[in-house]
Amino acid sequence: MVCDILCKAQGLIIDMDGVLWRDKQPLGDLPAIFKEIQRLGLTFMLATNNATLSVDQYVAKLNHFGVAINHSQIINSSQATAHYLRRLHLEGGVVFVVGEDGLVQELRLQGFYPGEEHPIAVVVGMDRNLTYQKLKIACLHIRSGVPFIATNTDKTYPTPQGLTPGAGSIVAALETATDISPTVIGKPSPEMYWLAMERMGSKPENTLVVGDRLETDIAGAQEIGCLSALVLSGVTSKEKALDWRPSPDCIAADLTSLIMQSS
Repeated sequence: MVCDILCKAQGLIIDMDGVLWRDKQPLGDLPAIFKEIQRLGLTFMLATNNATLSVDQYVAKLNHFGVAINHSQIINSSQATAHYLRRLHLEGGVVFVVGEDGLVQELRLQGFYPGEEHPIAVVVGMDRNLTYQKLKIACLHIRSGVPFIATNTDKTYPTPQGLTPGAGSIVAALETATDISPTVIGKPSPEMYWLAMERMGSKPENTLVVGDRLETDIAGAQEIGCLSALVLSGVTSKEKALDWRPSPDCIAADLTSLIMQSS
């Protein structure tokens, strides 16, 4: 039961695309949903694989939808990627970026700057301004031995018009061209989950991961022992959800039906 899942949870890790919104379209009454989360006494973190926006930009987007949130309550794969690189290269350096401004901003905050000459890594995320030239340069660097890092491998991106190509489509093109698999930072890799739980002070057994994608949100949650709730407002059909093994702890139509059912 949905209520049983919420009763077991101390903290929530909530995905954004397909859960809170589709591009610029909110999914439900977001201020009311977050007010109910607060009433239930639950802490929460927002964690997304989408690297196109910086944390500052996500705060602004949520404010636009009427939700006030602290920067520390948001983790995205661009921030996680920048922190990962920082652990490897304390001095920072040049990276070749296939991605958008949000990814570049987070990398700069950790001392990494975009450039084509002698990069210490090739960082690939969603890029709606992708060109063949970008793919060519990335391919040549990766083939020469430069580490290949992917913010995430989500194949698609939910929009009001339907599913469009995601970062995983670009990563797949480079994998095909180089025969090299990247280090993947975003979900289902555990890095973002552990960082979220550290900030909330929760443990896997009392942390509920809410997402719309089985192979990232749910698979990652199950791998580290978190509770999992799949919402059908994003990329996953009910048929696929019912076929997934092991099954999510909860399947809900959307975040409203998951959170507001106890009101």
